[in-house]
Amino acid sequence: MTTHALSDTRALTGRSLRHILRSPDTIITTAVMPIAMMLLFVYVFGGAITTGSEESYVTYLLPGILLITIASGIAYTAYRLFLDMQGGIVERFQSMPIARSSVLWAHVLTSVAAIGLSIVIVTGVALLMGFRTGASVGAWLAVAGILVLFTVAVTWVAVIAGLSAKTVDGASAFSYPLIFLPFISSAFVPTTSMPGPVAWFAEHQPVTAIVDTLRALFTQQAVGNEIWIALAWLVGILAVASTAATVIYRRKTS
Repeated sequence: MTTHALSDTRALTGRSLRHILRSPDTIITTAVMPIAMMLLFVYVFGGAITTGSEESYVTYLLPGILLITIASGIAYTAYRLFLDMQGGIVERFQSMPIARSSVLWAHVLTSVAAIGLSIVIVTGVALLMGFRTGASVGAWLAVAGILVLFTVAVTWVAVIAGLSAKTVDGASAFSYPLIFLPFISSAFVPTTSMPGPVAWFAEHQPVTAIVDTLRALFTQQAVGNEIWIALAWLVGILAVASTAATVIYRRKTS
């Protein structure tokens, strides 16, 4: 982005963040469902689940819960963008000397900031529930980097939904499959415990590679090729979704 686009993005991001500060319940709501799932799986189902890991079940579970937190949060991005498109504010931006890309990037960066706070809340609750890690500073930075990249990638998917939806419910409903996807992965149980076709799907979808990478970083295990598979998925999703969103936005505002 040029200096002009960067300054426009910063100004519009500030606008979006002020809206969130006036309505912090979106951050709390984003964190509530993952926390409820974590409590349910650890204290109700955890005793009946065998993972083959020496770590506590909450430690095994947390990577998947963090991805569900992100998937829950991006629904609000689609919702906010839909309201901007329907409310006419985007048309007003078009009449001003504002870089086109800054409108979408402001929503993406706002999503990263809001979801980041939700992740901190969820991780704090996990610590109270017994989550422990000996991960180094470098490993924590790698975890943060992967979570940010995942947030940015799926937020661009949310941007597509916000631009394409016909109703406000449709703008946020797309996130339900993303929330459900970790359940058919290694997030809650090893894929080896699943029936053949389900196990095949679980082993070859992006969430499993991402979860396995985060879990290895938390538990100080060798990451192996999983990190490269995870990064390939994330970069691919980001490239396709951001390109598609930009094309749809230009078509909508031309």
